[in-house]
Amino acid sequence: MDTLAVWGDPGTLLRRPRYVIEQARDPATIAAYRRLRRAVFVDEQGMFDDGPAGDLDEADDDPRTITLVVRDLDGPGGGEVIGGVRLGPTPAWSGDDIGWWHGGRLAVAAHARGRYAGVGGALVRAACAHAEAAGALRFDATIQPSRERFFGRLGWMTVGPTTVRGTPHVLMRWPIDRVAMLAATTKAPLGALLGALRPGGAGFVGDDGAPVPGTGLVAACDAILPTMVDRDPFWAGWCGVLVNLNDLAAMGAKPLGVLDAVAGPTVSRVSRVLAGLRAAADGFGVPILGGHTQLGMPSALAVTAIGHTETPIRSGAGLPGHAVTVTADLTGRWRPGYTGRQWDSTSGRRTAELRAMLSLTGRHRPVAAKDVSMAGLVGTLGMLAESSGCAAELEVAAVPRPAGVAAGDWLTCFPGFAMVTADVESRQMPGSSPAVSARCGRLLSGSGVSLLWPDGLRTPVLSGHVTGMGTA
Repeated sequence: MDTLAVWGDPGTLLRRPRYVIEQARDPATIAAYRRLRRAVFVDEQGMFDDGPAGDLDEADDDPRTITLVVRDLDGPGGGEVIGGVRLGPTPAWSGDDIGWWHGGRLAVAAHARGRYAGVGGALVRAACAHAEAAGALRFDATIQPSRERFFGRLGWMTVGPTTVRGTPHVLMRWPIDRVAMLAATTKAPLGALLGALRPGGAGFVGDDGAPVPGTGLVAACDAILPTMVDRDPFWAGWCGVLVNLNDLAAMGAKPLGVLDAVAGPTVSRVSRVLAGLRAAADGFGVPILGGHTQLGMPSALAVTAIGHTETPIRSGAGLPGHAVTVTADLTGRWRPGYTGRQWDSTSGRRTAELRAMLSLTGRHRPVAAKDVSMAGLVGTLGMLAESSGCAAELEVAAVPRPAGVAAGDWLTCFPGFAMVTADVESRQMPGSSPAVSARCGRLLSGSGVSLLWPDGLRTPVLSGHVTGMGTA
């Protein structure tokens, strides 16, 4: 690595602090951090009693709690722990990790504060990065009032006053824009690009499939990222069928067949894409009707699916007050090479199971439905709400999610098979499918999407429209 490209001129290298931030993974390092905490919060500040427990609490007993420490590389101790912070799932929620994290016990040794100015800020930034990488969607901290401006300069937002052991504190939150960034990169340009076309026609703008006028047919078309075709051609072919059939299923249409257009630089590349297409078509019991093949070209794949229904379900038919249900297939695993981004629940399913999931929306016929796309579950809910002229809230703890999968990953990934539906409160999605359904939100007046947490707090994650295409 060219160090100057990262750090700047040679003078910057000379001024670089000689310390390293790392995760504490052994008992000795954690014990050193706790001794430092006691020196700061018990001996120096007197915030906790001078007893055996000191400032220790239930978060220290939680195996999910992560400790980040700073080691001095130049001091006489040769790697002495001179600072640290802890973070992890909040103790305020006793269930599994839903992406609500809390940071605290930020401490820097008194003798290091002058020697290493900025080490506290470096620890805070490292904690924020670690929480986001672990899938957190909400990251809180209770701050002493004297440190509010310090955290504010680092980008934290003040939520309001609170207390810790009877002492005034300030609740602050690190803004996590993972959902908004995903929507911005995948869907935000669509309004400007497609607004004049009004794809689907009146009432169906924003749907992933389009009714063919006067026929009872519904058509859907999706292109697969060329990089995915290059990297995993079989999976690209499988997904080309999968995503289109999901589009038809969201509209309650029975699939009749698919067509493909595939290109690649070699016969081998194209044959692997076609193998994935054939495997998916056989797995779902849907014929490949035809298509087009090109060789000696950059990799590309587009698939069109045709389905039938006399009364398509719209994504834009929701109303304020409608309950939101998420239906998802939780079996499977991350596709190798796409951890945190693409969940494979379908390639191991039998045809009867796949067809049962595809027919679920058509059999139940909710008021509005949309299949979860590359915008993720939250982004898809935002698109359904946008086309319905509504806002939406999603109850994070109620969302069906595979065990051991981080909430941030699950709410922003492509989940294989998942539907977001809106309906009147009294109509529950039936449980006769291999997929799992749960009521976990509501459409509201306004625009945008907020996450609803177990403590009743709402955090906005999408403001305004997702695509800019407006109501259906």
